[in-house]
This record gives sequence, structure tokens and C-alpha cells, in this order.
Amino acid sequence: MGEIATSNRQITLYYNSKSARAKQTLAYALADGFKVEEIDILKTKLTGTQIVELAKRLHITVADLINQDSPAYQASFEPHNLSTDDWIKMILHNPQIMKQPIALHGDKTILVDTPTDILKI
Repeated sequence: MGEIATSNRQITLYYNSKSARAKQTLAYALADGFKVEEIDILKTKLTGTQIVELAKRLHITVADLINQDSPAYQASFEPHNLSTDDWIKMILHNPQIMKQPIALHGDKTILVDTPTDILKI
């Protein structure tokens, strides 16, 4: 069993509160009547286990959780090919480089590309 608890009664949303897409996603979820547990990754420090679990739930690698095209990444880092442990450390110390928002509802987990994707969960 994982460290992340989910429920069919609510959506858990991992997001960056400075992201316009995340704010819009949250607004869509709330407007559609979902109960939302908000986890702002800039304010709530994730654990390495949670990062790995989110990647597994999305069926991607931890490296794929990094948005290397983002201005936050490009301003501080060059493109890298690191180990999983090193990617985890990068996210832990620089949560703004993680792809988000990530929504969980029961057994479903999605990486939100457009804010209306939240309505599919």
C-alpha cells in the first residue's frame, strides 16, 4: 500500500499555486462540485516516496515528472540524464520544476494538460 491515500469521495490535487493552469484546474473542480483536497507543492513538501508513487500512478518515470521545458527549469539547470534518486532530490529542492497539476480520485490518477481534464476524473 502506498503513502498517498485516495478516496472516491474527493479529488486530491497536487499543484503549484503560482501556475495559471493549476488555478484554472482547481476552479473547474470546485465549480463542478467536487470536494478537493489541495496540496500546494510549493507549501507542502513532498517526500521521495510520494514522488515515486505519483510517477507510478501516472505510469511514467520520475524523470518524466520533470518539466525540462519550463522557464523554472531552464533558468537554473541544463538538460540532464540523472538517476531516479537524483531526480527525486531535484524535485524535493525545486518543486516548481515538477509537472503538475496531478489529480487523484479513487484509483484514477491524471496529469492535467488542460484545466478541463479535471472533469474526466
